[in-house]
Amino acid sequence: GLEEPRGIDPGGVVNVSWILESSKLATFQQAYEITLKSGSRTVWRSGRVESDNSVRVPLGGNLQSGTAYNWSVKVWDNHGEVSKPVTASFSTGLSPDEWKASWIGIDTGNKSVCPSPVYFRKTVRAGGGVKRAVAYVTSHGIYELRINGVKVGEDYLTPGWTSYQKTLQYQAYDVTEAIKKGGSEITALVCPGWYASGMGWGEPQNRLRYGSDLGLLFQLEIEYSGGRRQTVVSGPDWEMSRKGPVKDATYYDGETIDLTESYQWESATLLPAPASELVACVSEPVRVREVRNSVRYLVTPKGEKVIDFGQNLVGWERIRIKGRKGQVVKVSHAEVLDKDGNFYTANMRAAKVLSTFVLSGGEDVFEPCHTFYGFRYIRVEGVEGDLNPSDYCAVVADSGFDAVGGFSCSNPLVNQLQSNIYWGFRGNFVDIPTDCPQRDERLGWTGDAEFFFRTATFNGKVDNFFRKWLRSLRDDQTERGGIPAVIPDIFFGRMGDFACGWADCATIIPWQHFRAYGDISVLKEQYPSMKAWVDFQLRSCNNYLLNTLKQPYGDWLFWSQDNDRSGRSAVTSPALAAQCFMAGSIDIVAKTAQLLGKDADASYYRAELQKVKDAFLNEYVTPGGLVSSDTQTAYVLALYFDMLPERLRGQAADRLAANIKDYGYHITTGFLGTPHICEVLSEWGYSDVAYKLLLQETCPSWIYPVKLGATTIWERWNSIKPDGTIVGGMNSFNHYSYGSIGDWLYRYAAGIRETSPGYKTFVIDPHPGGGFKYMEAYTRTPYGKIRVKWEADADKIRAIEFTIPVGTTATVRCPDGQMRTLGSGNYGFGVELE
Repeated sequence: GLEEPRGIDPGGVVNVSWILESSKLATFQQAYEITLKSGSRTVWRSGRVESDNSVRVPLGGNLQSGTAYNWSVKVWDNHGEVSKPVTASFSTGLSPDEWKASWIGIDTGNKSVCPSPVYFRKTVRAGGGVKRAVAYVTSHGIYELRINGVKVGEDYLTPGWTSYQKTLQYQAYDVTEAIKKGGSEITALVCPGWYASGMGWGEPQNRLRYGSDLGLLFQLEIEYSGGRRQTVVSGPDWEMSRKGPVKDATYYDGETIDLTESYQWESATLLPAPASELVACVSEPVRVREVRNSVRYLVTPKGEKVIDFGQNLVGWERIRIKGRKGQVVKVSHAEVLDKDGNFYTANMRAAKVLSTFVLSGGEDVFEPCHTFYGFRYIRVEGVEGDLNPSDYCAVVADSGFDAVGGFSCSNPLVNQLQSNIYWGFRGNFVDIPTDCPQRDERLGWTGDAEFFFRTATFNGKVDNFFRKWLRSLRDDQTERGGIPAVIPDIFFGRMGDFACGWADCATIIPWQHFRAYGDISVLKEQYPSMKAWVDFQLRSCNNYLLNTLKQPYGDWLFWSQDNDRSGRSAVTSPALAAQCFMAGSIDIVAKTAQLLGKDADASYYRAELQKVKDAFLNEYVTPGGLVSSDTQTAYVLALYFDMLPERLRGQAADRLAANIKDYGYHITTGFLGTPHICEVLSEWGYSDVAYKLLLQETCPSWIYPVKLGATTIWERWNSIKPDGTIVGGMNSFNHYSYGSIGDWLYRYAAGIRETSPGYKTFVIDPHPGGGFKYMEAYTRTPYGKIRVKWEADADKIRAIEFTIPVGTTATVRCPDGQMRTLGSGNYGFGVELE
């Protein structure tokens, strides 16, 4: 859940969680007592509850809207220890009937044109004795709220991207201190954002928008110490200006800031209220996480002035500059330099990714924070002489994730690979999970999110982030149960809804979310959607074979070896892959139905699953165990989704390992096969082969880009060729899908794997190999931090240290080969190796 959230839904159930710590071994909670207060008034007290549950415990009491609460918990453990109460807080938002504000703004009436930013203002005079003041805000477009010129809150790109035609988020900000000062000028800037910038690909005239308007909805609730209340709302008594310093701000083309531009205020225009449901924000907002200094200044062979930040990242630049009034400075963005060392932007396609600054004549600081860019390098034009690197910074923004995991080992190339995975994760988790953060795309591709989900859980706290995104998935699911290729669906159904392996995110992500966080409410929310997707697939089958729908993507960006003249060395039948993913989805729905007490559904889907597997065996597997396509991906999917009878599984694993060896221990899988290949190898006793894949240094491999200086994961195995040539067209240098190897690093190489939801129980069962001398990993679970560090000689573990959180149990493979089941605490085991 969210940490001390503001403005949550007052009509929903509020669940609270806490993490226990103890210096004693095998500690678990025996009982708890929760107290809920509003100010000094006790709203509800649980009394002592005999339970070991500390995750998502529901609060009692009737919550009031627009109210601040604090809650505390006291815990008794099995050693007789009693904790001191620990307090946290939250506040509720507005109920639907409490919104009194009106929408104000502009409407061009033409969705083919991007509207220009619009400013709003209103002066508010509060009386004395202000006790609490909360602003509730949303917009069509993205807004920036200020009071007396000071930015309110730390959030950016609000209200975030949802399926706007169905759902629109609002945010709540405590502005008490600002309002207490008396007369306050409230200003808001609304820019096009995801709503109206124009998304999709191609030239601007072909981009798609939710609307032709930019609008603001604002409501300020002021509570005085004597009990009086004052409400200030957006309406026709506000002013707006279509002119101001921020002249343009779109996600693909960039932002223009003109400090010579004056406002032209006029009365605000009322807009009709949209039909979308106003909902409280349920995930962490986009925030600035880091400001990086430049690492070098260079002049390219073409004479371009370039600043290098040393890391491919996502955010925007901050520059300090002094020049003539009206002087124009342009800043372009790039991920890489070409083979000759020149600035390279061809992979941005039709996106201009350009910041334009018009100087005031004094010393100016520019920060184009109403868009975002994916970049390592910036090119600066319009500045005379050499650049001063200290005047240029990169502002890194993402969805406010604290790092919950860490990984390090004795191989520096693998450490860099993990760093690349982490930076790709940060850069593509900007309010929604995107495929890439830089070119004319930046969309919520379903497959990319699905393939990377488990890796994401080791790198950041993504439970709320995906709960929000899954709501958009429900909103955009088609009537027949299909799932659009991108969520939110800016294409409005034009991209199709049947990309198997991609649309299976509808079942796979909720299930993996449950396994990672132990939150069954997500399964409850998503079950109708999960069921609808599986039913759609079953209806589309021909004798339980899903070969009737033409699959648009399949094993996307698989690798064909150069010496394979037919170019089909790694072509996996899309229908075969679809059959495997359909089986996986049916299995998940059956298990979910069982958990939710829907026994009839569970029985039905278990029976359907067997028929789907029987059809797969008859259609795609020879009596001798050869799987059709005979590719790495075919064997990976057949084994991962348990499509084969027991008598054929070992043969399939052998064929997979042999195929990899035949290609010189190179990977040939695409997006469908890559996330699971090393896991399947380890499960079937081929961890040595998995390590050879991991450590392969020539293309295609994970380490190949690292050797070429990559600082994020590439979209293609060969985004840059060995001779330095950059592959043209669709070529992102920050595309996290192949970073799914991170899951194997944590779960198999380091050995941390959950055996029950939320890591209430788990195993620590490392798979040493690859000549690694040591490996260390940790991850923060709902119960606390799990940590493991092992040391090895000749791929045999000689020492292991680990931490088990309070309230959990782990089964650990110790260096002597024995499996030991242990309670919480810090442990170490070792053995003498000959």
